[in-house]
Amino acid sequence: MDKAVQTRFNDYPAAVQLLLENLRALIYQIAEEYALGEVEETLKWGEPSYTVTAGSPVRIDWKLKTPHHYYLFFNCQTKLVDTFRELYGESLVFQGNRAIVLSLSEPLPEQAIRHCLQLAMTYHKIKHQPLLGASPSTAA
Repeated sequence: MDKAVQTRFNDYPAAVQLLLENLRALIYQIAEEYALGEVEETLKWGEPSYTVTAGSPVRIDWKLKTPHHYYLFFNCQTKLVDTFRELYGESLVFQGNRAIVLSLSEPLPEQAIRHCLQLAMTYHKIKHQPLLGASPSTAA
């Protein structure tokens, strides 16, 4: 783990740290499963950030001002969150066009999150396709 990111992870409450480490692990699993290359892990705006060559950066964080939630942030200049809303509007919570809001008290909707991460991590290959190549009927 990047040293600055490790320091940031150590600052989170223990329960939050575990949840964010789970998201981090999903990012690395997806990169491996889809042969997306090396994941660049850095700290951007004080938040752990993950990027692969053909993808749009993904950041993860927890905020003291919203202690019951943690977040997956995406570049707001992309179609990512609008696409996620179209695919998973009934099962995920969004913040504007930049984030998926997750609850500390509810299980991670892993299938939907994995799909959203996979779309973000392949964004530059699929950005010209309707719904980024996804189908609403196949979203779970």
